[in-house]
Amino acid sequence: QVQLVESGGGLVQTGGSLRLSCTASGRTFSNYDMGWFRQAPGKEREILAVIYWSGATTYYADSVKGRFTISRDNAKNTVYLQMNSLKPEDTAVYYCAARVKSLRNFGSWGQGTQVTVSS
Repeated sequence: QVQLVESGGGLVQTGGSLRLSCTASGRTFSNYDMGWFRQAPGKEREILAVIYWSGATTYYADSVKGRFTISRDNAKNTVYLQMNSLKPEDTAVYYCAARVKSLRNFGSWGQGTQVTVSS
């Protein structure tokens, strides 16, 4: 499995921005599709965005479309989530995950990073 470490979370005011990073190690990064998820207290985990192994294809959940941007740098083994126009309801623990490009499910997960948006 690939090992994943997220960073970049923190406290931000409504309308502010944050950029999350997730660095991978242990396997060939370009063999993996990468995703960002979040989980708020008392809620189910929510998929936010996916970027396919080459970076050419992305997917966004409706809740973040137009505000969040996923990108990746295969040379740095890193995937990013740029979050703009943040809202209090974006408060959650954010996780990155990896999926071998031929498979359906995400099998490797980071430890999560807290994002708190104050009103």
